[in-house]
Amino acid sequence: MQCIKPAVVLGLLISSLFANAEDRGKAYVSNQEGGVSIINLNTMETEGSIDIQAKNPRGIGLTEDGRFLITANKDNENLSVIDLKTNQFVKHIPVGKNPEFVRVYKGYVFVSTEPASSGKPPAAGQEDDDKDEPKIPARIAVVDLAKGKKIRDIIGGPETEGIEFSKSGKEIIVTNEADNTITVHNFSNGKLLKTISTKKYGERPRGIKVAPNGKYYVSTLEYGNSFIVLDSQFKHLKTIATGESPYGVSFDREGKRLFVATSKAKTLEVYDTTNFEKIKDIPTGRRCWHFSFSPDDKDILLACGKSDEVLVIDAEKLEVTKHIPHKEIPWGVVAYPKAMGTLDNVQ
Repeated sequence: MQCIKPAVVLGLLISSLFANAEDRGKAYVSNQEGGVSIINLNTMETEGSIDIQAKNPRGIGLTEDGRFLITANKDNENLSVIDLKTNQFVKHIPVGKNPEFVRVYKGYVFVSTEPASSGKPPAAGQEDDDKDEPKIPARIAVVDLAKGKKIRDIIGGPETEGIEFSKSGKEIIVTNEADNTITVHNFSNGKLLKTISTKKYGERPRGIKVAPNGKYYVSTLEYGNSFIVLDSQFKHLKTIATGESPYGVSFDREGKRLFVATSKAKTLEVYDTTNFEKIKDIPTGRRCWHFSFSPDDKDILLACGKSDEVLVIDAEKLEVTKHIPHKEIPWGVVAYPKAMGTLDNVQ
């Protein structure tokens, strides 16, 4: 019998371990002055890009099976559909003027469209450039991916922004920046069920997330420098002060911590959800709006538009561990396998 040297055995063992190591997945970043960049979550390096055949992508989402990636393209008033098996463009789907925020849910794409907004990326030192624009009702375009077309519009308030779904899946919850409301709609037909004014708590509702247990919601108030907590029936429970200009918001998978991106304060804030006391402020960059956990919950990837980079944050130590540079005004980031984040939610 041939004798195998110990060094060879060790080499084979190491190779086997690497071969069987769990793949952490990939993250996809929409860049307003570029296409979509792909980050390998094993190396935390950009490994490629996708040509979406459109300009100024903002909102970005993934189908449940990870087969297709969707971007909302401001300049072209449409969505791009990308096949992630090949990273190739499939088709455009017209949706309306200034498409921005995207959620993919139950085979449909829900995308906010803003006829009153210029949709122009804020210049340095100017986080908001459409404060005084006319308050024209916006719409949530509903796209059936199987049919490949928009099937209806839901009338929202002026400048619709965040989109969330109740834990039961029966309601759509929408933040409306310009008239300081949160509206609740029937999932099946888009009918308006309830309107919640945020005016007395703070102006400019933007991010909206349901707690993993489905018992309450959190919405950031950009001009209120705060977030509000609403119960499952959308009654106000409390208001929590934040740093300046909060936007993106997400729970961790267990719902024990809440993360809030404050763009002008340049921090990612972390809160204990048992009492909403702040745990930590993590220094970030300029115009950091949207973030996603990695699928294994170990890291957070935060898109910083005016710093032209994505930050990697250790989700346990709550420290920035890496800067991924050379982005072109990154707007949003999502991960696959599905992960918690401002633009997605593990159901």
